Amino acid sequence: MSRVRSRDTAPELAVRRELFRRGYRFRTHRKDLPGCPDIVFVRAHVAVFVDGEFWHGRRFATWSETLSDYWREKIERNIRRDRRSRRQLRSMGWTIVRVWDRDVMRSVSCAVAEIERAILKS
Repeated sequence: MSRVRSRDTAPELAVRRELFRRGYRFRTHRKDLPGCPDIVFVRAHVAVFVDGEFWHGRRFATWSETLSDYWREKIERNIRRDRRSRRQLRSMGWTIVRVWDRDVMRSVSCAVAEIERAILKS
């Protein structure tokens, strides 16, 4: 457990490299924003979260029964915290983009295209 990284994970680094390669400049891990987004485009008001499917409960209902009570409760707390952070960011006028680690590793360019759409929209 102590070796599980909370920042600068392989998917996050891959997204950051591709964004930088495409000419985007950004900030990372803004602690003054709710949820401490992984990538922040300040001028565009876009906050990006590169989330792990296990820790953030992607499709949690389909696999939650396989977990012990401890892990089920932990991930449910993470999901509630993520929702609260997104709500707070939206109320502050931010656009939130959430990309999942497995999707990033499958196709970094698709994940970055989703982020680009959000930046261009704002």
